[in-house]
Formats: sequence, structure tokens, C-alpha cells
Amino acid sequence: MDVLKHKCFLEELLFWTIKYEFPQKMVTFLLNMLPDQDYKIAFTKTFVQHYAFIMKTLKKSHESDTMSNRIVHISVQLFSNEELARQVTEECQLLDIMVTVLLYMMESCLIKSELQDEENSLHVVVNCGEALLKNNTYWPLVSDFINILSHQSVAKKFLEDHGLLVTWMNFVSFFQGMNLNKRELNEHVEFESQTYYAAFAAELEACAQPMWGLLSHCKVRETQEYTRNVVRYCLEALQDWFDAINFVDEPAPNQVTFHLPLHRYFAMFLSKAVKCQELDLDTILPDQEMLMKLMIHPLQIQASLSEIHSNMWVRNGLQIKGQAMTYVQSHFCNSMIDPDIYLLQVCASRLDPDYFISSVFERFKVVDLLTMASQHQNTVLDSEHERSMLEGALTFLVLLLSLRLHLGMTDDEILRAEMVAQLCMNDRTHSSLLDLIPENPNPKSGIIPGSLSFESVLSAVADFKAPVFEPGGSMQQGMYTPKAEVWDKEFDPVMVILRTVYRRDVQSAMDRYTAFLKQGGKFPGNPWPPYKKRTPLHPSYKGLIKLLHCKTLHIVLFTLLYKILMDHQNLSEHVLCMVLYLIELGLENSPEQESDEEESAGGQERCHDSWFPGSNLVSNMRHFINYVRVRVPETAPEVKREPPASTSSDGLASSQSSRRKSLQRENSGTAQVFSLVAERRKKFQEIINRNTSEANQVVRPKTSMKWSAPGATPQLTTAILEVKESILSLLIKLHHKLSGKQNSYYPPWLDDVDVLIHPEIPRYSHGDGMTAVERILLKAAVQSRLNKRVIEEICRKVTPPVPPKKISSAEKKTLDKEERRQKARERQQKLLAEFASRQKSFMETAMDVESPDTDIAMEVATSEQHVSEAIYDCVICGQSGPSTEDRPTGLVVLLQASSVLGQCRNSTEPKKLPTTEEEQIYPWDTCAALHDVRLTTLQRYFKDSSCLQAVSIGWEGGVYVQTCGHTLHIDCHKSYMESLRNDQVLQGFSVDKGEFTCPLCRQFANSVLPCYPGNNVERSLWQSHSNKCMQDLVQEVEDLQEQLGTFPVSISSETNLSKEMESVMKDIKSTTQKKYTDYSKSPGSPDNDFLFMYSVARTNLELELVHRGGNLCSGGASTAGKRSCLNQLFHVLAMHMRLYSIDSAYNPWRKLTQPMQDKNSELISEELPEVPVLYRDVSSLLLIQILTMPQPLHKEHFTCIIKVLFTLLYTQALAALSVKCSAEDRMAWKESGALKKNTSSGQKSWEVLLGHVISELSKGKIYEEGETEELTVVNPDSVECYLQQFCLPFLRITSLLQHHLFGGDLPSCQEDEEFTVLASCLGLLPAFQSAHQFTSASCLDWPVPAFDMISQWCSELASFADRHPDQVKALLIQEPKWDLPRLLQLPENYNTIFQYYHRKTCTVCTKVPKDPAVCLVCGTFVCLKGLCCKQQSYCECVLHSQNCGAGTGIFLLINASVIIIIRGHRFCLWGSVYLDAHGEEDRDLRRGKPLYICKERYKVLEQQWVSHTFDHINKRWGPHYNGL
Repeated sequence: MDVLKHKCFLEELLFWTIKYEFPQKMVTFLLNMLPDQDYKIAFTKTFVQHYAFIMKTLKKSHESDTMSNRIVHISVQLFSNEELARQVTEECQLLDIMVTVLLYMMESCLIKSELQDEENSLHVVVNCGEALLKNNTYWPLVSDFINILSHQSVAKKFLEDHGLLVTWMNFVSFFQGMNLNKRELNEHVEFESQTYYAAFAAELEACAQPMWGLLSHCKVRETQEYTRNVVRYCLEALQDWFDAINFVDEPAPNQVTFHLPLHRYFAMFLSKAVKCQELDLDTILPDQEMLMKLMIHPLQIQASLSEIHSNMWVRNGLQIKGQAMTYVQSHFCNSMIDPDIYLLQVCASRLDPDYFISSVFERFKVVDLLTMASQHQNTVLDSEHERSMLEGALTFLVLLLSLRLHLGMTDDEILRAEMVAQLCMNDRTHSSLLDLIPENPNPKSGIIPGSLSFESVLSAVADFKAPVFEPGGSMQQGMYTPKAEVWDKEFDPVMVILRTVYRRDVQSAMDRYTAFLKQGGKFPGNPWPPYKKRTPLHPSYKGLIKLLHCKTLHIVLFTLLYKILMDHQNLSEHVLCMVLYLIELGLENSPEQESDEEESAGGQERCHDSWFPGSNLVSNMRHFINYVRVRVPETAPEVKREPPASTSSDGLASSQSSRRKSLQRENSGTAQVFSLVAERRKKFQEIINRNTSEANQVVRPKTSMKWSAPGATPQLTTAILEVKESILSLLIKLHHKLSGKQNSYYPPWLDDVDVLIHPEIPRYSHGDGMTAVERILLKAAVQSRLNKRVIEEICRKVTPPVPPKKISSAEKKTLDKEERRQKARERQQKLLAEFASRQKSFMETAMDVESPDTDIAMEVATSEQHVSEAIYDCVICGQSGPSTEDRPTGLVVLLQASSVLGQCRNSTEPKKLPTTEEEQIYPWDTCAALHDVRLTTLQRYFKDSSCLQAVSIGWEGGVYVQTCGHTLHIDCHKSYMESLRNDQVLQGFSVDKGEFTCPLCRQFANSVLPCYPGNNVERSLWQSHSNKCMQDLVQEVEDLQEQLGTFPVSISSETNLSKEMESVMKDIKSTTQKKYTDYSKSPGSPDNDFLFMYSVARTNLELELVHRGGNLCSGGASTAGKRSCLNQLFHVLAMHMRLYSIDSAYNPWRKLTQPMQDKNSELISEELPEVPVLYRDVSSLLLIQILTMPQPLHKEHFTCIIKVLFTLLYTQALAALSVKCSAEDRMAWKESGALKKNTSSGQKSWEVLLGHVISELSKGKIYEEGETEELTVVNPDSVECYLQQFCLPFLRITSLLQHHLFGGDLPSCQEDEEFTVLASCLGLLPAFQSAHQFTSASCLDWPVPAFDMISQWCSELASFADRHPDQVKALLIQEPKWDLPRLLQLPENYNTIFQYYHRKTCTVCTKVPKDPAVCLVCGTFVCLKGLCCKQQSYCECVLHSQNCGAGTGIFLLINASVIIIIRGHRFCLWGSVYLDAHGEEDRDLRRGKPLYICKERYKVLEQQWVSHTFDHINKRWGPHYNGL
């Protein structure tokens, strides 16, 4: 670090720029001059000269993040240019400066390493707790370094410069062994440090990234020299490290570090050397001793992973699991676990296999478990961890022996294997796959190594599942799922185990595999992981096969098979699975075919004491082991007499030297059993003695304490165990054990010799343990004739395995377990049976309301007619009974204000969302707007009170009532609400507003609708048609209406029921805003309430019609049978409407059924006249008539009312038609009608009636005003069609009403016959005539002569026309043609919306909103959360949701592509209707992919809006506090 000397202004300028931490203006100023070539070079040199100063300033800076970004802004411009970088490297020693600066930077935060030998360690590592590492302050400098190393010429200089390499390895060694974890053995750590984030980031960025950069330049033969250099200095640094931490041959216990960058540099350069540079591996590998040392720490990490997953590190807190997960996670794995396993594979292929295998089991602490005895003592491991550690050790061996990532797979094969592994765990989205596949971290190499692209591999292994919608409403993204043949041939459990971050993913992959096999009928049971053939090994690594053919492994496999067969404790199916996998790997990779002749007859007797004669698995499989000497506790069942002659001693006494000794020792009576470990210690010492003269260093009493002679635990004694088994016989007996049958294995080749010639049979590729055993035996037989013979022999004389003389405690346990399970099962059966019988009797007593055969509305409680009252179940107290005056039952309902109906337009094309200035949406043609205009016009010319009965409101802000169909006692509900109020858990709803969730189905609700007590009149009686004539019925209806004032007794005395009815009416009123209930000129007039109440009924009927698709062709019961609450709603409304008496003089019923006498009295009165009957909305009149009658209503009265109203409706249709005709047509109709007037069916012929209407209306000035739009062709058919279309909406509403009041299904029909079917269903059609001569007029049934009534109604219009001729036609009711409500149509491409709206200014505040949003119902542009448009504490979106949707708003957030729903005081994120090409959302537009409309999703959104089910389907609601 030299002193800076400034010679020119540029240097001075840069100095102050750095001093003031790179002010943005200075940075821009300095960069703006770069196009000048001379300046560029001068500036770059100056920048390099100040590099150390930049580092110092950066370290001191408080705003290091901002400063880092600005440094990189400059340096990336300078160092990305290869020519410039090379020049500066040559002239200014750029590489030296960078490496030195980095080294110097890290030196400021070093601490002494505690790895291995805490007291005497000389090694220093970075302290991950320091701000420098925690805040990644070093990254600008490291990223510059990585940037210049991407240039071939610069990297070459680096790799040739030995001094630089030494310095760099020195730098890397600062990270070697950082963030050391020590296992807590006593209590849980108080403070969980999170330094591991910093450690992993530092190794990845400061060590691995530069390494990948360098590796990218070592791709060809000519670069061999570079690799030799790196490997040489790497090994020197490693040797220094081993010396510094005082490492001899044993790692310190209970310590692990995940950071070994030097090992990984060494490993990755070795891999490159063999794969790309054709280097001979042995020329660059160190000696055996170094390899033994090298394998220790990576192996320690593998064992620690297993310990962490076995919960042996729980006291270290969650962070240790976090480290284990990060180590294998997709962004780190190819710089961490992959090189580690590769290094272990290299060591294994060059070291003595017995030594290596025994090291593995010692590291995993399961040596003591590997004994034939049924009981043992483990000096280093608690018994509860033994099983999972044994599984860990075996799984590690399987990984080590089957992975070929660096041992011969091509890049394309690797990519394919990685992708298959990820897809097998779970279906994946495209973006998550990109993220999960480990990429080659060198930034310049593109996303994926290899010639094949990501996409082509993806399409080869996976099928795309388009985004679907589950019925629950949760929306799936587009997913990729593995093809069937991938499951069949490529599913590789080993790769899955290597790549899973969470252990549950392995299970998930197996579950999916199981499901695939079941679905294809390939295997019905629970399959085992399939065995997958491996890519052939690269010749350099052939030594790895020796592991599979060493006696130590065979002893372990034999012991474990024996233990599993004998049911010793702490073994699992997973252990067996891995044992079989290893045997199969051994058979697949046999070193050379052994010749069967070699085996002399005396072969069996050749070695008395040893386990196996040779090291080849194929021949060892058939070797019988007769007796084994074991050390067991004195209490064990095996203790017995002296050994017979031929005995193998247990504890895996392998290798030649031990054989001789064990014999001497047995005779000498010490019964000392060699452990693997003693064996290993010796081997290691031999090597060290050979290499070093000072053998005295080796004597280390410290470790010998840990492995004290077994004699130290006196209760152990020696026993001889009779085994008489070989691996083959154990396998056959295992097959019997797994199948649960004796003699279940029968050699397949006895029936079919072909099996031996083509052993690759598909039937063995998928299956469970039995299949695996069969596959192994077949392979063993194929490989050797002797094996085949032995298998046949065993099968001939097979006997059950000899159980030990006494049942060991472990087995007793399992037996007890089985018995206990059996008993528990029986108890459970008994309980279930009892439940079932109880339930049955309960059902019989309760006459369950929801029994499917009574799908009619709820009150039809049972199908038997004699039960007169409906029975309800209370879902809170569970009792059933009728609803009574003093203890009423109620339906759980959700009341919500809705403006959906008001959004209907009279065009069939839905409006488009405006995406240019020209396109605008005007709300003039919506249903709500037209109804509004009509009411205001009527109020201008007619008496207010009569206007308010001539129309319905509720098109905007109408109250919609829906129920989940569950009932509860109203008093139970009150106590339920109390308990919710006291429950302080934050729910997604507000109890104070009366909101709750149904106690049974958890559906959102906010009120309870009382059920009217079941009537005692038998239904059949008042449904039957009586034969009274029309006149009598008309009179009866009038009389009943006259009784208005006299209330049923119950209401005059306040009962609970009437109180509840009043309170629910209050709820209904308060559901919508005041402006939607007050239409009267005199505020608070009772007419208002009257109008509001029958309009609620109208809104609910109209909405049900919309839900059925706008017509009743589909028929059937109500949309949701039990879920309809209209009947109860009518009762509540009727009860309140009868409180308002209608003055009999103004009773519309009279006007409809009696010709008036004095016509002149009206004109004299000063006030405004009443609304003419022909201007009144017939559906509204219907509801007024029905709801003001005493309930329950008789069917005959209902039919009578309909018939009368139909005559009015028909007349209105004729009047509307007459206005549409041209004058000539009118004359023609008038004349033809007059001719037929006196025929018998005159009153039922539209021609006659039309003629009459025209002649009556001509008396006023109605036809004088200018021509209106004409009907194009006026022929009889089009007239008939027009009349039917005009009357249909009324018939639909009436049919629905009849269906809800009286039950009975709606008939289904074709669209063209809807009129006739509904008319006959309503009783309007007399005897049904043949269709071809049917006319709508035949449904008329006039209570008084038709012509008198029509004249009277027309005269009202005529007198109005005299005063206001301009309004007559406008007010005539037109043919209603409303399309179903639709949301706005969205453009195909999201960019269209984004480009127009994200810079658009808000109309209110004229600024560009930070969060623009657009309403999908009406297209209004609003500021989300914008304070600029806030009015009285309401932000704009909330305000708009109240004005546009009466509290429901659907907004598209422009900058996030997400839709948000506002419902009252709550909101939720709905999701996105725009997906990318792979069917994925891009919330917040983070990935920046082109997005396209997903029509299915938009349909779902529209469906939820129309059906008012946002509250039920979307689960994540939160309060918005008016801030959206």
C-alpha cells in the first residue's frame, strides 16, 4: 500500500470523489467523458492507482451499500473491456493490486481458528460476525476481480504467475474452516448466531466465483500447465493448513465447519483436468498420507449432516439446520457438496478400500452397532440416534458409489438428471425450475452449461400442465410434470436424495412414484426406490469399484442382513433398502469375471477364522459362515459353550494381518476382539512411519482414551454364535420374511432359461423389497454358475431361519407391540359400530332436514304429508325441533349490497377496457342508469307515493341474501357471538359488525334470518286447485287485502320471533348505503320503506335468474336447493309490508279488476295525478300484491293475481308495439281488429286487442309526436314473437316466486318453448293446445270484459298526453332486453394495459399515481393508497368500490398485474389473470416476462363477482382501514 502522489487534476478529482463516497453527480461527470479514448485509459489507470484508497474508504463508510453500487457503476465500464483490462494488467499490475487489496481487506477481521487443536492452532480465519462480512462490504472488489478474470488474457497471466497463486491461496485459506460449529451437549444455546449467512455468501462470492472464472479458461489440453500450478499451490496451502491446526489423523469430536474452499479448489481443478485436459490423474495426486488427511474433513461434513438430521445438534438451535440446508441448496451445491463428494470419491478410488469403509462407519459412529449380537453397547452414540446414523452411513456410501456428476457424465446428461430429480420431487413452474437447477456459476457462460438448451431438455422430460382451477378456488400456475417414461426409466432416488433441501421432498418423490405405478397398473403396493443403471465410470476412477469388493463392506452387509432377519433393534426398511442397493451395485460392477474352475474342492476349508475367502462379492455371496465369536453383555441370550473349530470373530476383523493375530489372541484367553478402528490406527501409523523418520510423534495417548480396550467395560463377555448362513441364504430367507410365506422364493430360471440370457426384465424394474431380492438373486445367478447352483440348493432344503434360543427383549417388544395394536384395532371397531348405531337412531328421531329426497325449499321438512311443521337442526346445540314464537330458529345468512344487476347492458358484446384516449366508457346505457332516469321522470309528473310503487329499486346497492343452508337457534347464536367477541384472536372479520363464520361449515355470514313457524294447514290442501270462478277469487283477494290493518295476534304481543324479524329487517336496511334506500321526495316517508322492502325481494329473484343464465330453460330446483332462503325472506318482508296500509281508494288491485265509475273527479284535484297503470312495472305490482296478502298465501289466490297482472302486462306490450309501428300499419291493424272484434274469441286474439288499443290511444295526442324507430317487418309472426319476448321476464320472475313459495320443481325446456312451458307451469294456459296454432293471447283470462279495462287504462294515458305530449312515449314500458352482467373485456397482451395506464395521470389530482389501478367493472382509473385523492379519510379505491359496486370493488393493479378485491371493510389479493408463456403469474412484474390474458381465470373472477362468492372462496382477507 504505497502513499498516493497526485500529478494531475484527474487524480485529484478522483481522490475527492472517493473521499466523499462517490457523490452521484461526480460519478456521472467522470463517466460522461469515457467515450474519449485517451481519457478512458488515463482514468482507468488513475482508478487502479486509487484502488487501495477506495477499499479503505469503503470499509469506513456508513452507507456502504450506496457506495458499493456507485463503485461498480464505474468499474464495470472500465474492466469489462478486455483490451483495456489487459493493458492495465500489464502496465499497472492490476492483478497484484486487486489480490493484495482483497487480502489486506480481509486481514482486518481475522481471528484465531478453534478447529482441531484450540490451544496450539496457528491458523487464522475471517470472523463472520464482522460488519465487513455481514454486510457484504467486500462485494464490489470481488466482483471487479471476477470481472477481469473473465478475460482469457488476464486469467492466463494470473494462472501463470506463481507468486499471485500463492497469495491467492493464502487469501482463500482465510475462509478455510470459518464459522466453526461446536455441538452443544448440555443446554440449548442462548443466542442463535446468524453468522452462517455471511459465511456461505463469502465462500460463494469470494472463493467459488473466482474459481469458476478460472476454471472456464482451463477447457483444453494446452491449459494443463495452469491446472498443475493451481493444484500444486493448493496442496501446499492445504499442507500448511494441516500443520497450522496441528492435524494428525483424527478430527476433533463434536466440531464441524462447512467451509473448506481449499479442498474444493483442489477437487474442481482435478475434475477439470480429467474431464477436459486429458491429464493423468495420478500425476497430480498427492501421496497416500495426504489423501488420508484430505478425506477427513469432507467426510466429517457428511457425517455431521446425518447427525443434524438425526436431531443430535438440536441444542445448537435452528441455525445449524439452516447451514445443513444451505450446503445442499441449489445455488450452493455445485460449489460445496458436489466438490466434497467428488473429492471423497477420488480419495476412495486411491486408498485401501477396507480402510476407507471402516473410516466411514467410524465417522458415522455406528461401528459398535455392526455386531452379530442382539445387544451391544455404543460408546459414542445414544441408542435413539443409532438407526438414523446407520441409515445416514449407508445412504452416504450409496451416494458415493452411484453419483457420476464428475466421474464421466456429460454436461447434457447432468442437466437432464438435475431436472428429472427436481420434477420428481414436485411439479414445478418454469421459473422455479430455472432457479433450482444448479447453474454453472461463471456469469459469462450463459445460464446452463452444455450444448443442449434448458428448453429442449425440459420438453424432453416433462409435460406442461396448463394452469387449472381447483373447485376450492385456489389457482394453479402452469406446471411441468415428469413424463411417464421418465418415471419409468429415469427416476433416480439417489439424485433426489442428493438434491433435497428438506427431507420431506424425498418422501414426496416416492409418493409421486408410487402414485404413478398404481395409476399405470405397474405395481399395486408400496414400491421401494428403483435401482437405476449408472453412466460408465471414467477410467481414471475405476478404483472406486474396489470399495464394493472389499471384505469389510461384505462383513457389514452380511451382519446387517443377519440382524434384519433376526429382528434386532434399530434397523429399518431403509437400512435393508440401502444394503440391497449396495449388493446390487457390487453385482453390476464386478471387477473381472471370476473363473468357476479356480474354486478347489477344499476352497471352503481354506480359511478357518476369516469371514470371507477373497474380496470379490460374486464369490463371497455364496460363502457360508458357520460360527461367529461376538462380545456381548453377560445377560445376552447368546452366552454359551466353548467355540467349535471354525469361527469368525466379530467386529469386522478384516485384512490379513488381523487373521493371524486373532487366532493367537483367542488361544491366549484374553478374548480381545479387534475393532475396525484398531486396525485403521495401525494402517495409518504404518504409512506415517514409512513417510517420516520421527515416528515418536504418532504416539498420542489423547485419543486412545476414547477407544479404550473393550475389557474396560467388565460386563462384556465373549460368546460363540452359530450362524451357518451365506449372503445368498440370508437373501432367500429375507424374501420369505418379506412375503410372510414359507418357500416363497422359486428360482425363475428353472421355468424359463431365457431369464439368464436377458436378465433385464421390466417386471423387476419396479417393486418392493421382494422384487429387489429377486432381482439381486437373478443377477448373482447370471454372473456365476456356482451361485446359481447354491441358490437352487438352498431353495430345495430351505427351513425357517433358526431363531435364537430365547426371545430377545427387542423381539419381545415387537411382539407386544403387535398384540397391543391388534387389541387397539378391535377396540376401535367396537367404538365405531357403537357410534354408527347411535347416529342411526338420532337420524330417525330427527327427521333430518337435509335429507336428499326433499330437495325443495327448507320448510318442506319431510316428504310425508302429515307432518305439519318444519324441523330444524341447530348447529350449535345440536338439538332439532320446529321454530317457535318464543324460541325461533334462523338461517345463517350473508347480507351484502350488490350493484351487479345495475351493470347489465342492453348489448350482447361486453365493453372493452379502454387502452387509448379515444376509447371511453359511458355509464348511460346500464340497467341502473336507465331505471334511475325512469324513476326521476315519473316523479316529475306524478304523485310521489304512487311513483314509488310503480318501479323497483335495488339495481344499484340492492341487498342480496345468501345462506349456507345451516340453521341455529337465535339465542344460541347470540351466545356464540358473545364468545367470539371475547375471543381475542385476530379473525379476518369484525364481530362488532355482526360478522361471524357459520359454526358448522365456516362460511362467512353476518346475520340470521328467522324461520317462520311451520303452518298447520296441510300443504296439499292449499296447493290444490279449487274450482271457484275468477270473479270470486278476485273478490277474495280484495277482501284479504282489506284486512291489512288487522294483524295476526302474534305480532301485537311482542314475541321473540317478531323482535328477531324486526332486527333482521334493520340489518337488511343497514347493509346498503342510505342513498340506495331513499328515493322519495319527502325524506323518511313510509313509501320509501315500502319500496325498499319489495325491491329486496325483486333483487334476490333477479339475481337468481342471472345465476341461472338469464332464463329458466335448465329448470330443476333452486340453484342450490337447500341454500335458498327466499321463502324465509318473503315472510320477513311480508310481515313488515303489512304494517303499511294502502288506502283502499288507491289500491292498485281495484284499478286492475274493476272499471272505474267517475273519471272526472281526478282531473279536478290540484295535486299530481297517480301513475297510469300502463306505466307501472308489472313485476313490482306482483310483489306488492303478494307481500301485502296475509301469509301463508293460497295457491289459487296466487294464480288469480298472476292472471290479472298478465292482462295488464299484455296490454302494455300491445301499447309499446303500437308506438313502434308506422302510421299506415297502425291503420291496418286498427281496421283488421275492428272486423274481428265481435267474434267469440275476440278477447283472446292479439289482433283484436291491438286494434282496440290503437283506437283508444288515438284519442289522445300519443301518436302525433315524431316517428319512433320502426319495426322493420310487421307480419303476424314477428308480432307474436315480440309479445312473447316482452312478457317473458315477468313469467320468469313469477315462476321463480311460485317455486319458492309453493315448492315444486321448475320444468326444463328448449329456449324457443320457454314461454309456453312457463305459462302452463303458472296456470295461465288453459288446456294445452297444439303448438303450431298457439298464441300468447290464449293465456289471457280477463276478470271483466277486456275492452272496458283497456279503454280505462288507455284513457289515463290519453289524459296525460294532453298535458305532456313529449313524455308519453318515453315512459311507455319498453321491451326489456338486458344482457347478463359482464366485467370489461381485457386485451390479450398485458403490455397494452401497462403502457397506457402506468404513465396516465389521475383525473382527480392530475398526477401520475405511484400505484395506479383500474376498476374492472366500469373502467375508472384510480390511485391506490394515494393520499392525493383522499376524501373524508377514505382513499380513492375504497370510495370507488362504494360508489361503483355498493361496497364491492375489483381493481387491477397496473404495476403488479394483480387483481385486488375490496368487499366492505375488508380486502384480499385475488391473484392475476395475466400469465406468462409458461402459465405463471408475475406478481409485481419482477421477472419482466410478457404476460397474456388467461381467459379461464378471468371467467372464474367474473363468475365469483356475479355469484357474490368472493367472501366464501377467497380465504385471505384483511381489513383495509379505508387506506386503499
